[in-house]
Amino acid sequence: MPPRLVRLLSRVPARLRPVPSLRATFTVSFVAVACVVTVLVGILSYSAAARLVRVDQQTVFAEVVRDLRELVEQDRLGPVDFAPSDSGGPRDDLIRSGRTDVQVLGPEGQVLDKGDPALPVWAADRRVAGARFAGTVVEHGGVEVGGGRYRVATVALGGGRGAVQVAQEFSDTEDLLRELQQRTLLFVSGVVVSAGLFGWWLARRQTRRLVQLAGAAEDVARTGHLGIQVPVAGRDEVGRLGRSFDRMLVRLAQSEEDQRRLVQDAGHELRTPLTSLRTNISLLRRIDELPARVREELVDDLAQEARELTDLVNELVDLAAGQSSTEPAQRVQLADIAEDVAATARRRTGREIGVRVEGDTTVEGRAGALQRAVSNLVENAAKFDRTGTGAIEMVVARGPVRCGGDLVGLDEAGQGVGPEVVRVEVLDRGPGVADCDLERIFDRFYRAADARSLPGSGLGLSIVRAVAAAHGGTPFAFRRDGGGLVIGFTVRGTGD
Repeated sequence: MPPRLVRLLSRVPARLRPVPSLRATFTVSFVAVACVVTVLVGILSYSAAARLVRVDQQTVFAEVVRDLRELVEQDRLGPVDFAPSDSGGPRDDLIRSGRTDVQVLGPEGQVLDKGDPALPVWAADRRVAGARFAGTVVEHGGVEVGGGRYRVATVALGGGRGAVQVAQEFSDTEDLLRELQQRTLLFVSGVVVSAGLFGWWLARRQTRRLVQLAGAAEDVARTGHLGIQVPVAGRDEVGRLGRSFDRMLVRLAQSEEDQRRLVQDAGHELRTPLTSLRTNISLLRRIDELPARVREELVDDLAQEARELTDLVNELVDLAAGQSSTEPAQRVQLADIAEDVAATARRRTGREIGVRVEGDTTVEGRAGALQRAVSNLVENAAKFDRTGTGAIEMVVARGPVRCGGDLVGLDEAGQGVGPEVVRVEVLDRGPGVADCDLERIFDRFYRAADARSLPGSGLGLSIVRAVAAAHGGTPFAFRRDGGGLVIGFTVRGTGD
């Protein structure tokens, strides 16, 4: 490309430069390959055909010359024997065998019987006509005679008696080959044009879904709307790409909806402690006017509300960052995590907490998130057992969760009950949960009516649900025989 043109193109804004489309690139590539293949096939075919025709003609002419030499060497023929005759003779045999022109020369090289057309006689031909030995030959190639091109061979009759000239026209063959060449070019051109049309049609067919998918992605980028319909037809790579893109949009939409609800719920839950804080802070302006007992209650109330607000903010941060944690997944033993949580809870609460392990509890997951989920279950059990004396038991086992013979902890598809599932159960002897609350205790900020007076943010069990979902499991809760509650979650095991 000329440098001046390159400089001019470089000055054109990027948004105005033509962008090569995948369809055009595919079409050009298809046409280029078809053109190269067709041209090569055409050239090779024409070259092979032309070579065969030319070699065949040369072979026929060589055989005619060889037969003529054998004839004059064996039969001692003279010029008169090659004169035209109605009864046939050597002349007619030569003409028929090779479609050749025959001309007879005398001893001095003079023309005794002209050919049709008459052939030129050179000095070499005259020497051959006066040659002593029969079969002496001289050949000429590419002789112009009567507007045509001929191969000419002069064969001596021997004894200085003259010679016979035979000629084969090859200009008509070359004309035929030129016509074949033109037809080959026309055929190649037709194939290239057809390949271009077919390539364009095929490119449109193959890239139509890609164009639709690109349009959907551009619409999402422009509008921010994640509910755009994505083409997902077909089972090939494009279809798989469309389905993956559609699932990605669904996940993004769900994540966006979860974030929106989290912000709304958090805003709602933060209003109460913030309002209470503002009220108490306003009382601090008159703290000197308040009795000592009231001042102490006010300070204690502020400290309690500050702690609850801190806990709420921490829970919100953990819940919001839980699914996007950068902690790497690794093989961990849920039994070891349960033992660590139990030891910590014993020190904090002074409660009796037992751990029972059944089977292999190896899972693939994030240890920090799993520890937080187990800790939330134990803290929940300790908080709601108001007597402070009831034993808390943890069970970490491989296998499905059963309640009265029925399987629990299933996902929406009824999965999660295979032998590869590892479950964590926390059993307490607290007051339990009403049936109407069992289905909602894992919702964000949900608190049962009899638990609203207790401290807490209402996010602990929702974190348990989020951790379980991130590890391919589900949470569960049901009443315990004899009073209390069984609450826990499942995790997808390693399958070992």
